[in-house]
Order: sequence, then C-alpha cells, then structure tokens
Amino acid sequence: MTLLKCATHVVADVDAAVVRYSRELDYTLVEKGRVPDDLAAAWSAPASAGRAYAVLQPASGTPVFLRFIAGDPVPDYKPIRTNGWAAIEICVQDVEVVNERMIASADFEVIGRPKPLDGFPTVKPMQVRGPDQETVYLTEISTSDPASGLPVPTSLVDRPFIMVLACPDLPATMAWMRDVLGLDVTEPVSIRYSMIQLAFGLDTEEKTPLCLARWNGQTFLELDQYPVDVTPRTAHPGALPPGVSIVTMMHPDIARLDGHWASPPVVRDGPLYGGRRAGVLKTPEGALLEVVEGGPIG
Repeated sequence: MTLLKCATHVVADVDAAVVRYSRELDYTLVEKGRVPDDLAAAWSAPASAGRAYAVLQPASGTPVFLRFIAGDPVPDYKPIRTNGWAAIEICVQDVEVVNERMIASADFEVIGRPKPLDGFPTVKPMQVRGPDQETVYLTEISTSDPASGLPVPTSLVDRPFIMVLACPDLPATMAWMRDVLGLDVTEPVSIRYSMIQLAFGLDTEEKTPLCLARWNGQTFLELDQYPVDVTPRTAHPGALPPGVSIVTMMHPDIARLDGHWASPPVVRDGPLYGGRRAGVLKTPEGALLEVVEGGPIG
C-alpha cells in the first residue's frame, strides 16, 4: 500500500514521451488532453494552461501514475543540481533484465549501472536519463518483508514507489513532513550517493545524508540533503518548473492540512483524481505537492 499517486514531468513533446514510456517501460496511456485553466492556476503556473498532457499507468494496473505535461525547455536546467523534486524511482522485478533493455534503448541513456545501494543491501537500483532530462531510478527490491515498507512489483516494470526531494535544509523539510503531513520520518543516514557525487563533482568517498518519509510503515518519499552549492530551480515565467514538477499523493486526513494550502482542495475528475478533492501544498523548497483526499492505494 502507498499514498504516492503520481509523478509529473515536464516534456517538450508529450506524444513522444508517451511512445517511449509505452515501448521501453510498458506503460499504458489512460488519459490525454489540455491542462485546464483552473488546474494550472492551482499550481501557480498559469502559463501551463492549455498545454498538452498525458497520464500513463504501469503494466501491473496499479493506479499510481506518470503524467507528462508539455513545456518549453529551460536552457540552464541541469538534473540533480537544483532544489525540488529530483527523480522518479520505479520498482522493477529484475533490474538486470531492465538494464539490458535500457542499454538497447534508443530513448534512454544508462547513467548508473545496477548495483546494491550503499547501506541498503536489499535495494539494487540503476539510473537512466531520457531526452527530456528526466532522471529515472529503476530499482529491484530483493525482500518481500512487509516491515521493509517497500513494494513487491507484479510486472517487470511496475509503479513509481518513491519520489526523491532535493533539500537545501534537510532538518527543516523533515520537520515539515512530520508537522504538516503527519508522516513518520526516519533519522538521517549518510551514504555514498553516486548520482549526487557525479552531478556536483564530489569525491567518491563523500557521503550524502538522507531520510525516508513513511505512512503506516510504507515508504514513499526520500529526502536528500544536497550540497551547499545547490541552487533554486528556474522556470519560464508562470510555467511549471522543468524536470519533475509535481508529486501527487493521497492523504487520509485532508482536514489537517487546513491553513497550509497554497491552493485549497476542489473536486477534480479523471483517472488520477477520481472525482475526489485535490489541493496543492508547497514544500519548504517550494516544490509542488498535490494532495488528493483519500486512503492508501493497495
């Protein structure tokens, strides 16, 4: 079970993104259209109104989605260098099989080969980058212990299961996650984090503090302390930021968020919202967190 509902990435060509995620990661298109004016306004991104979007679902059928929204490229955007949502992490059944598929792909570049995560021996991720500068972790989890808080995928490439947040002030974000959202947040651990080392030119022995945010023992957010030279993410005026622009989660007690909304909840339709109320929060980094009323996804 999870509260994670969707990861939204800005792309130059929505149709091309749909083709590559369908072909290479076995996702299925479940909705497409144009961003409504009121939804763009809720995201504080009026310039994104009317832009094309598509919603995709994994082969497992689990209702945890990827959403792509059209946007103009930002020339100075560099992945894994700015505050905010940094990467999408998708669970897979066999990361070595997925790695072979990614090596053969004309769409994705392998930027991190499969290897056990430092300090987490049952977690074996790889990393790829797509033509819209999207950073995707594809992760095999070699335990089915419910106490791990991690999912058991039911298709070769399954759903997003963790979203990664780049934090300039990790303690402040940890406190926000606990106090505002009511999540359980683990104490930080420091690991050798190859993606951050490469992005910032760090020594291979330098470690990054990170922690996990959970609900009822289920992990769905990772909070990373970024180096001191991390910068804010720039965007075109009034548009969604480049890269991972929005994360959507369910929340079983939406009333606790009163007084914190950047945009208060209203009823929204479609596969992602399901006729439920959804509002928008901003994390301490200014990242957009869309919250949909309701319980966990099985």
